[in-house]
Amino acid sequence: MAEKIDNLEDFKLFREKMNDKILSSGHLGIKRFFTLDTKAFQEGALSVKTKEMLGLVSSLVLRCDDCITYHIIQAVLSGVSDEEFYETFNIGLLVGGSIVVPHLRRAVARLEECRELEKKDPDKLSMNSSPYD
Repeated sequence: MAEKIDNLEDFKLFREKMNDKILSSGHLGIKRFFTLDTKAFQEGALSVKTKEMLGLVSSLVLRCDDCITYHIIQAVLSGVSDEEFYETFNIGLLVGGSIVVPHLRRAVARLEECRELEKKDPDKLSMNSSPYD
């Protein structure tokens, strides 16, 4: 039975629990994929900030709420401004079309939740170290 994810804390706990379970399987292909994903979002020719905005656009177009949440958290942590978020949202909407609108609504709600947490308790916003390394 799938767990209900209503807030950032639930999201982070579920993600960590399931990543631990998946990686403990010892499957080499899965571990390599997770590592590749982690390394792709590290600083390079493009900044981490830019890569997170690209990840967010892709996640909006693919309509993956978990990925949207993850990239919003990482983008907030990398310093993306609200103006940059809304331009990023606009690109996702433009590329994905009107079917993206429900995900855009949830994305804006997640961003608001992140901004509140950023003010109240920024340590709770950050994700635990990557389970992919």
